[in-house]
Amino acid sequence: MDKKKKKISERTRTLFLFTLPSVVMYTVFFTVTMAIGIYYSFTDWNGISASYKIIGIGNYIKALMDRKFQAALKFNFVYTFLFVLILIVISLLVAICLNNLTKTSTIFRSIYFLPAVLSMVTVGLIWNELFYRALPVIGKALNIGWLSNSLLGNKTTAMFGILIVNLWQGCSIPIVLFLAGLQSVPSELYEAATIDGANRWDKFKSITFPFLIPVLNMVIITQVKAGLTIFDYIMAMTNGGPGGATQAVGILIYNQAMKGNAYSQSVAESMILFVIVAIVAAVTLKMTKNKQVGD
Repeated sequence: MDKKKKKISERTRTLFLFTLPSVVMYTVFFTVTMAIGIYYSFTDWNGISASYKIIGIGNYIKALMDRKFQAALKFNFVYTFLFVLILIVISLLVAICLNNLTKTSTIFRSIYFLPAVLSMVTVGLIWNELFYRALPVIGKALNIGWLSNSLLGNKTTAMFGILIVNLWQGCSIPIVLFLAGLQSVPSELYEAATIDGANRWDKFKSITFPFLIPVLNMVIITQVKAGLTIFDYIMAMTNGGPGGATQAVGILIYNQAMKGNAYSQSVAESMILFVIVAIVAAVTLKMTKNKQVGD
């Protein structure tokens, strides 16, 4: 008995040592820095001065009343809604097609996952050149008016240009996740449904979808966060332009902190964005927790 307890103790110690680096890094780079950020959000620190004073929730009130912040939030909400909706539809359809492939499926999976290994800044810079140089040439050659000029140079279409790039790269991981979820569905259920006369939609609604809910939760939460905190693509492609049409909250926070010396207010805006993401995640889990398999 003592030997068994000793083995368990050694195993626990070993597992703890393996997880220790991750715990330390998470504590230092997330928990501690977030606590420091929350503290500075209640001050008037400009990010440079050695002296500052506590002003309470003044930065939060100022941020919520700021029209630029309101406009940036509106952009983020609209962008995130379109991004998550289109991404789920595309990723699920591609995953279903890949799941039905019996040959060359590995090759196609690799092709669809390839964009995920590229950095967002690199992707943004490459597509920026395509939008400004390659696509207008094609548009003029084919006499397509809306394609003859860069999508990023027009206030109306700039957001859609960034959305296209984000979807091109952002669909990679959700496709893999949905594919894993589809492959977890027992084939016996489909066979039984076929015998009962169920069509494809009935099978998807009653069998496939409940198995995909845990994956769907993960995709929605991660991609909502990605949409609300979008920064890299906009910085690389438009820098918030033209005329502020793509001024997301992340770009606004960066400009206020780095260029406007409004560090404490930018931290307050970051905390507001964090709370919004947390609320969306909680609501998503609440709405779907009773609809998955086994509930």
